[in-house]
Amino acid sequence: PRAVSRPLKPRPTHLNHSIIMLAQCQAALIAPRVANVRRTSATKVKSQARRVAVAAAADAPEPGSSAKGMGKNLPAAMDIDAIMNLLPHRYPFLLVDRVVEIEVGSYAIGVKNVTINDNFFPGHFPQRPIMPGVLMVEAMAQVGGLVMLEPGEEGAGGTQKQFFFAGIDGVKFRRPVVPGDTLVMKVVLTKLNKRFGIAKMKGQCFVGDELACEAELTLALGA
Repeated sequence: PRAVSRPLKPRPTHLNHSIIMLAQCQAALIAPRVANVRRTSATKVKSQARRVAVAAAADAPEPGSSAKGMGKNLPAAMDIDAIMNLLPHRYPFLLVDRVVEIEVGSYAIGVKNVTINDNFFPGHFPQRPIMPGVLMVEAMAQVGGLVMLEPGEEGAGGTQKQFFFAGIDGVKFRRPVVPGDTLVMKVVLTKLNKRFGIAKMKGQCFVGDELACEAELTLALGA
């Protein structure tokens, strides 16, 4: 039988060995560069993703209502300094922080901001702080005093007269007043006996739209 000839493997030469070594060296040099490029690309992608996420968060609407405009101060016809120039009351018994509207000899609307720092809350009541009803009536009486007291010359402290309680009728408490509430009081002069210095007034306290307290007040003018 005739023998089948097989192709002979080329014998490695020095030139082929050099080419192989050069290719291996190039591969060793290029591989770290490729890996570095890949890492750099991944870092750029992550950075870009973070920027997109931050921009999306900035453009997203904030949860809840806007705080702007909430708690806006009511207009002040009389600030606390003007009130203290007329009323003789002082801490802890001055119960009017601001007067929103006033027409001397007719009516006034005053505001009392109720806070947990008010000195009566630790005892009324420790487990459930509620503004005492008698202090709501007192606050209305102080607003009523402002209706009757006219400002005098600068530094004179008003009319130099004071009003005192002479009677309270028809008192009703409709809801509790608690820390955080704003008590808005309207007191209207209904009858005035100048001869005897007796004034009859209708007082109401509101928290928002809710009536908290109402009463008929009788104040007596004192020297």
